[in-house]
Order: sequence, then structure tokens, then C-alpha cells
Amino acid sequence: MLQEYSERLLNLRGDAHAALVELKELHKGKLAIAANEFTALYLLPVLGEYRRLHSMIKITVNRSLGGQIPSEVLRHSSELGVLSYDPQEPLLHSVVVYIDELIFVVPPNHPLAAAKQVSIRQLGAESFVAHNVASPYREKVIRAFQQHKTPLHMDIALPTLQAIKRFVAMGNGVALVPEISVESEIARGELVRIPVRELRLHRKLRLIYRKSASLSHAARAFLKVAESIAREHRGRYRFQRER
Repeated sequence: MLQEYSERLLNLRGDAHAALVELKELHKGKLAIAANEFTALYLLPVLGEYRRLHSMIKITVNRSLGGQIPSEVLRHSSELGVLSYDPQEPLLHSVVVYIDELIFVVPPNHPLAAAKQVSIRQLGAESFVAHNVASPYREKVIRAFQQHKTPLHMDIALPTLQAIKRFVAMGNGVALVPEISVESEIARGELVRIPVRELRLHRKLRLIYRKSASLSHAARAFLKVAESIAREHRGRYRFQRER
């Protein structure tokens, strides 16, 4: 009887060792990432390359409010998070991975569509389509309009960036949106980007993860892919460790 149990234990040890080797070599495993609608857009090309290299890893992107992502990472609900602000959290590592810009877009038949540049004062009569989730960048835009003594008409608020850009493309107003969210629409001519002389709002996207916990093999591999994409594409892509 003892021999039988010993053989089972030896077999179990062999199975456990094989499973650990598979995890280390990324044949199995899972990775949970927290992001919101905007920051998830950065993930798409990175996830595409990651899946090409590590197709056996199961990936879940948990949609979260930006302000809640640091606490979700600290609670171990997600291993990585993607933010559009500096969390100022000493328990988290932070890596800048992308530089985005808030840009002004109009439909192609809009009277301003042919302009090479506009000023804030030219936008006082426009109807802006806004996101219904407040952000620090909205406050910066509001302050800029106030400084130039120009009214800002946010007549409609929609729940997603996808809804905002489609609504504007249909000719129902104008919008200030993250550049990364409308690259395809601008390339297809469905929206027109117009520089606003007094608005230069850049923001850094960051990958965050816990300092106190060792990263899984899957998460470490994800960081390597993000770093390689930054080296390959350059431009707006970065891989700069902040803390």
C-alpha cells in the first residue's frame, strides 16, 4: 500500500514539475490587465504581437474606471493596469508606454474642415459632443475656454468614444478626443483633424504593476513585448520607467 502511494506522489511531483516548466516557457498561464475604454486602445497592437508569440496564454482585459485601476492592481484583481495619469502610488511600478494628444475633430462637410488651424475663439458657437465621464483633461479644456472668454457648449454627452466619433462623423457636432481613438477615421476621411492654436494637451499612458509581488512569467513577457514595440515603432510609443 505504501509503495502505491509513493508511486502516486512521485508521479504527482513529475506532473507538477512539467506544469511549472510549461508555465515558465509560456505554454500555459493567464494574464489579467485593467484598462478603460481609452487606454485599452494602446493595448491592441501589443496584445496582437503578444498573442503571436504566446498563443497559449489566456488574456483578460478588465474594463475599469481610470481612478479605480491602481486599487484593482493592488488588490490583485489584475496583474497589470494601463493609466492615462501618474497614480502617485509608492507601492506601484510605473512605465510610460505611449504619448497621446487630445485633438479637435469635425465631420468632412463642416465649415471649418478646410482650415489649417483655428483659435479657441472660433469655437464659441460650436456644439461639442462630450464623454459623460469627467476627466482632468476636460477641466483643462474648460479652463482654456474660460481664459479666452469663449463659451464652451457641451450640448450632448455620450457614454463611449465609439459613440462620440460616429455621432460627429454623422454631422452632429464637433469633439475633442484622444488621437489614438480616431486614427482610422481620419485616415478614411470620415473625420477631419484641425489643430487648435491654444490647445496642446498631451498625456502619457502608463503600465503599472505591484512592487511587492513578483510578476508572473506571462506578465514579464508582456512587458518585454511592450518594450520591443517601443523600440520598433518609436514615435509615440515609449518604454520609460518612472519608479
